[in-house]
Amino acid sequence: MKKYSFILKDLDCADCANKIQNKLSENENYKNVVVNFNTLKLSFESELNDVKPDIVKTISELEPEVEVLDIDEKVKEGKNYNLIRLIVGIIVMVLALVVPMPGYLNLIFTILAYVILLYRTAKNAIKLLKKKTIDENFLITVSCIGAYFINKQSEGLMVIFLYEIGKLLEEKAINNTRKSIANLMDIKPEYANLKHENHEHKVKPEEVNIGDIIVVKQGEKIPLDGIVTFGNASLNTASLTGESVLREVKENDSVISGSINEKGLIEIKVTEKYENSTVRKILDLVENATDKKAKTETFVNKASRIYTPIVIVLAILVGIFSPILFKIPFEEGIYRALIFLVVSCPCAIVISVPLSYFTGIGKASKNGILIKGSNYLDSLKNINQIVFDKTGTLTKGEFGVEKIETYSNKYTEEQILEYSALGEANSNHPIGMAILKKYGKTVNKENIKDFEEVSGKGITYKVENKTIKIGNSDFVETKKENEIGTVIYVKVNEEVAGYLVLNDILKPESKEVIKKLKSLKILTKMFTGDNKEIGTKIGKELELDEVRTDMLPQDKYNELEKLINPNSKGKVAFVGDGINDSPVLAISDVGISMGGIGASSAIEASDVVIMTDDLNKIETAIEISKRTNKIIKQNLLFALIIKVLVLILSTFGVSEMWEAVFADVGVTLITIFNTLRILK
Repeated sequence: MKKYSFILKDLDCADCANKIQNKLSENENYKNVVVNFNTLKLSFESELNDVKPDIVKTISELEPEVEVLDIDEKVKEGKNYNLIRLIVGIIVMVLALVVPMPGYLNLIFTILAYVILLYRTAKNAIKLLKKKTIDENFLITVSCIGAYFINKQSEGLMVIFLYEIGKLLEEKAINNTRKSIANLMDIKPEYANLKHENHEHKVKPEEVNIGDIIVVKQGEKIPLDGIVTFGNASLNTASLTGESVLREVKENDSVISGSINEKGLIEIKVTEKYENSTVRKILDLVENATDKKAKTETFVNKASRIYTPIVIVLAILVGIFSPILFKIPFEEGIYRALIFLVVSCPCAIVISVPLSYFTGIGKASKNGILIKGSNYLDSLKNINQIVFDKTGTLTKGEFGVEKIETYSNKYTEEQILEYSALGEANSNHPIGMAILKKYGKTVNKENIKDFEEVSGKGITYKVENKTIKIGNSDFVETKKENEIGTVIYVKVNEEVAGYLVLNDILKPESKEVIKKLKSLKILTKMFTGDNKEIGTKIGKELELDEVRTDMLPQDKYNELEKLINPNSKGKVAFVGDGINDSPVLAISDVGISMGGIGASSAIEASDVVIMTDDLNKIETAIEISKRTNKIIKQNLLFALIIKVLVLILSTFGVSEMWEAVFADVGVTLITIFNTLRILK
């Protein structure tokens, strides 16, 4: 199966996108068809080689104005002929309605105004009618022509005039929303400075190979993942992580694509081709995220298929029975039925729901949170249990000196730390590096004599005529202290002077995050492979609701499976580092991984990726989910209330076509603008 992608230029209707997707899905040659209205992207799989001609033919039959472009083809902004047609139509309409003229001339100008203003809508309606399909184009066309034949020509003209203006404004609002999201995710590098011997030249990032050296100057984006081989720089990773603090990098440091070099000049040895780079993965995730639809979105899409036929039947009933029930002229009954058709256009509902999810995902991306689908964004608001892994999630995944104790007044804590640091001066072991980090001074190795390391036990050396032994209790021949963590004892000559306790360091924000999650009525739990003492200690310190210890990966999987209830509205999330927790992340309702500046394993393993190791982003993701859901409900409620209100009023003859146009186009515009509040 080959994967194909195309851009659908001028696709300005979410319902139209659904029609194209449904029609192409009926063709057995095309599998996994997705039309993403938010990104104007059509993607599918097929065994056929030359698919574009058939795709163009199918789409042109459904949506004549939509142009099918190759994925890399730039969308050219041509003349807006619809705007020109609208301006001409308005001039002719004003002449027909305002300027005094003989009856036959007035008739000619009125018909001409109808033809010009109704041209696009009627053409689309006729083409779709031939395919036994009806949509809002049909509803508006019937309403306007019907108004003409019941001597409501001026209202018919005003309906199509306002509808056309509304469509233009709607298209502009949607395009502005797309641009807003695109600006949030403006991380794609346009070129790379490829170094070749003593000179460099600009090439596309796709042309650079693994092992090549690229140069990144001040103000430029890093185009590909790699390792710094020369220079140092201050990198802005805000578009990737949501963090404004610059990241300092030097020789041998890893860097990821999409970062901006704010200061300095560096040379980078490329470690990943562009298609596998962090920036490409992030862009793919964001662009394709709304392909995985939430239940609300799926329901709206399904409902919209049967909505229009039902509306037409109801309008016919209004036209037939309102003259009988209300004892009004037959023409008035037809007029009320036509108003019913205009009001019932489903644009506001069909557009606002997917656009809200798309905007919410874009907002999360700006905050360094990658959400892989509308369904996961929707699920975040329903989380009622979060299970955390310990190492690398609640903790930093690195040792730290937690405590220093002395056995007598002869030695200070500083001396115990210094003796330990002298012994670990040449160590690359995590424990040794933690001690040296705590010491924080340059170690003078010249005074160290007779250094010896006893594997698995400790080290011994001489300094200033003192014999120092550092290691476990057996090595220094002393009783074992009842401490939780790794205990390192220090013996000076024949006397045990004191000890250090090392533990995996809690992230500074862990306690506050757990507190915030509890305030949201979310149960917090921890599954860890560590022993009971360490797990219980961390659980008490963080005030977790439940702690499970001594767990193998299979144990975590089995226990999480017990917590998940497919029939429950409440969702269970698992938060891990994305490396060893793939099975548990996969089975959870929402798998959240700590991406740490773009770890590939994290991006691939989970449903939500926190691009930094900041646990606060979990609450941010939940808040964005709730805000998006709130705005979706506002849009749906507002659209339905206005439409139902105008429908009722029109049935009783209170509202006219002016209100009907507002209930369609006006409501659509308001819901689009309301959706933009998600970005604030």
